[in-house]
Amino acid sequence: ASIRQALAKQVAEMVEKLPGFKPRLAVVGAREDSNVYIRMKLRAALEIGIETTHIQLSSSTTEEQLIEKINELNNNADVHGIILQLPVESDFPIDAELATNTTCPSKDVDGLNHTNAGRLSKGLLGDDTFVPCTPLGCMELIKNTGTTIQGKQAVVIGRSKIVGSPVAELLKWSNATVTVCHSKTQNLKEIVSTADILVVAIRQPQMVLGDWVKQGAIVIDCGINPIPDATKKCGQRLIASWITPVPGGVGPMTVAMLMKNTIHAATKVFDKRLLPSWNIRYLPLKLLNPVPSDIEIAKKQKPKDIDVLAEEIGLLPEEVNLYGKKKAKVSLDVLNRLKNVDDSKYVVVTGITPTPLGEGKSTTTIGLAQALGSQLNKNVFACVRQPSQGPTFGIKGGAAGGGYSQVIPMDEFNLHLTGDIHAITAANNLLAAAVDARIFHESTQKDEALYSRLVPQKKGIREFSTIQIRRLEKLGINERDPDKLSPEDRTRFSRLNIDPDLITWQRVMDTNDRFLRKITIGQSPTEKGRERVAQFDISVASEVMAVLALTTSISDMRERLGHMVVATSTTGEPVTADDIGVTGEHPYISLPHKCSRYCIYTNTGFDLPFFQMMALLCVHSNYVLTGALTVLMRDAIQPNLMQTLEGTPVFVHAGPFANIAHGNSSILADMIALKLAGPDGFVVTEAGFGADIGMEKFFNIKCRRSGLRPHAVVLVATIRAIKMHGGGPTVVAGKPLAKEYSEENLELLEAGFSNPRKQIENAGYFGVPVVFALNRFANDTDSEVETALRLARESGAIDAVCASHWSHGGAGAVDLARSVIKAAESKSNFNFLYPLELGIYEKIETIAKKIYGADGIELLPAAQAKVELYTKQGFGNLPICMAKTHLSLSHQPELKGSPRGFVLPIRDIRVSAGAGFLYPLVGTM
Repeated sequence: ASIRQALAKQVAEMVEKLPGFKPRLAVVGAREDSNVYIRMKLRAALEIGIETTHIQLSSSTTEEQLIEKINELNNNADVHGIILQLPVESDFPIDAELATNTTCPSKDVDGLNHTNAGRLSKGLLGDDTFVPCTPLGCMELIKNTGTTIQGKQAVVIGRSKIVGSPVAELLKWSNATVTVCHSKTQNLKEIVSTADILVVAIRQPQMVLGDWVKQGAIVIDCGINPIPDATKKCGQRLIASWITPVPGGVGPMTVAMLMKNTIHAATKVFDKRLLPSWNIRYLPLKLLNPVPSDIEIAKKQKPKDIDVLAEEIGLLPEEVNLYGKKKAKVSLDVLNRLKNVDDSKYVVVTGITPTPLGEGKSTTTIGLAQALGSQLNKNVFACVRQPSQGPTFGIKGGAAGGGYSQVIPMDEFNLHLTGDIHAITAANNLLAAAVDARIFHESTQKDEALYSRLVPQKKGIREFSTIQIRRLEKLGINERDPDKLSPEDRTRFSRLNIDPDLITWQRVMDTNDRFLRKITIGQSPTEKGRERVAQFDISVASEVMAVLALTTSISDMRERLGHMVVATSTTGEPVTADDIGVTGEHPYISLPHKCSRYCIYTNTGFDLPFFQMMALLCVHSNYVLTGALTVLMRDAIQPNLMQTLEGTPVFVHAGPFANIAHGNSSILADMIALKLAGPDGFVVTEAGFGADIGMEKFFNIKCRRSGLRPHAVVLVATIRAIKMHGGGPTVVAGKPLAKEYSEENLELLEAGFSNPRKQIENAGYFGVPVVFALNRFANDTDSEVETALRLARESGAIDAVCASHWSHGGAGAVDLARSVIKAAESKSNFNFLYPLELGIYEKIETIAKKIYGADGIELLPAAQAKVELYTKQGFGNLPICMAKTHLSLSHQPELKGSPRGFVLPIRDIRVSAGAGFLYPLVGTM
């Protein structure tokens, strides 16, 4: 009773700390109505607060069916303990040994699995070993008498795997001298008479007599046995040994220990859910000098299997969807499981205005993460973008980092990964196809025919779908019976009246193909002369990519996809993806518990038979209604887990460009990483291009959307880039560098520091401390390095550090890591650069003046018209995402350093209503 009370208190504390969590026990057994053991266990569980499931078997249950059921319970994260209460009849068609060993050792609360038995035999009695319940109860009873077991003579009668053998092992590992007897043992009386502790665990009545036991011995009788008794109606009576006062022996204690084992199993899961623990094995680096090529280094390092890494960082098996051996998707369910865990420190890596060669932000991000992990033993995640195949096959190449600071496997990182960009391409182009199909059918159908195709009768019933109701609400139409709409309302509902010249939604692909930059579509005779000029963009420029990067949940993504503006009507109204009908929802019947389903349903009404089907796809643990675009993105929304060369975890997710989009990896990847790393850990995320672009958008767009607050900025620079800003010769990709970059030149260096100084100032506008990280190259002299670090400190950086992670991996970034830890612990007063309520013109001007150093802005006629249009349409309160060259703080790539005295021309402004920002086109960008 005292044990049960303590367990009930423990369960109550769990529920209080983690609402919704309950220890759960599954009992697999037969004949519930007649099995007293099952009833005892279910009652005890109910009393303590353990939820139970009883899987009742019948005589027709096959071995395959039982194994399938056990595996189902093994894979159910909500089940913490499994016990098998199988019939003892010899004709029951199941191998009990096979069933027992199918049970997952971590859920085997009966302690009978070979793994647990083997651990017990070796004396491995830690948290990972479950001991059979009756032996555990015996030990509890012995200890409760106050007897010291160490040094005592113990006799165990019986050698079954359920009681006799394990209790003998427990006594042995408690330092008793143990003798195991059985039915064939000779001189049993003499052996029993030596026992200080006697445990009887054998199915043979009156095998031990009372006068054999020496005075003062502790006697445990483990069961009851039948003996003939003519006075009883059944002709027999049940007895325990001579000393046991209660029929049933240690039965109640056995049940109590079963409950204790179940709570222990649940506690291990509870602790992991409340605060994930890391037990990570780092991969050693074999450093070579000279440093080999990136691909050579990547090929020589064997990564851990990704399921191993996932377990090391506290992910549960059901939260990890493997894509081969070395990469995986991570479920968003992690956020719900760890919602009560405090976030880790949040660090953003950015850079000065780069040369076309890049200055090593990705390499620094990975090197810093390796240093924090393998060198300083911090829980750390790196969060980086997925590279587009356009740059990968172009001048830039891959984006996995470089040297001894890379993400591996490099080829899988750079090519396809898990297909996220392909999913974005498919979703984008589905919407593009639907736009043109809608224009075609509106131009070839009369009003009533168009209405009938959009709202068809099904089995004599016509009703609006959820997405169509949203359109009715948008139009201010209150009628919900399709047959009662007036002709005027039917026309308003059916016709979007898209102006073909004002379509802003383009088709995309993930390859550089210059001949698709401007195309003519609709030349097939079936399109009846409805040609128009269109274009292909690169996939990562799609607003679908921006939505993926900025979303916070499946439902949020569906809503954002619906808000994407694809065109303008002939009356000047924005036309959204919701209006087109590819984000529609459809009601469905109730679904089985834990089986969520996505419903694909569109209301285009035209030429898209696949998307007019309702497809049910099981993917997550919560019910979600969604549309065709969201279904195409259902896997892409999950971050991709990979690892660095040293085995630290990396999330690779989303890849918007920084010059034409907001240039940061996904919010979801950061959110999950911050929870997994825990309050003492670090998440290092990278912002694209220079701080004037990637960092500014990280703060004003990404952090505003996510609600996350950064603790430190790492500003990456190279001597090469600083010299370029001081007037050094033009750096051209593919051409040898001028001698100014390989020889010491302090004059160029000091002149060029105007750019890092301005970027440090830019970070200061947001109130976040800056660590200046000098990515050192072989040709950099000590004087140049010392000068750059001194100037950085004088410019306001909290610290300035030289790092050699490219050539030395994590060990080369230890000083940088220590400075980042210090900066993250310092005071931060984060704030945004502008309030959203500020006008569109004023927000653009604020960025231009403060971040770029411009004297002001000039709105060209197209841009001025868009300010008026978007303000009228209700988009005026969106943040600003400047589309600007990354090669200068100004709009002119050739202007290096920190230009002054220029006016920033805004050629046009466009809206990404789904992603949630306006993007002005600066100069010729």
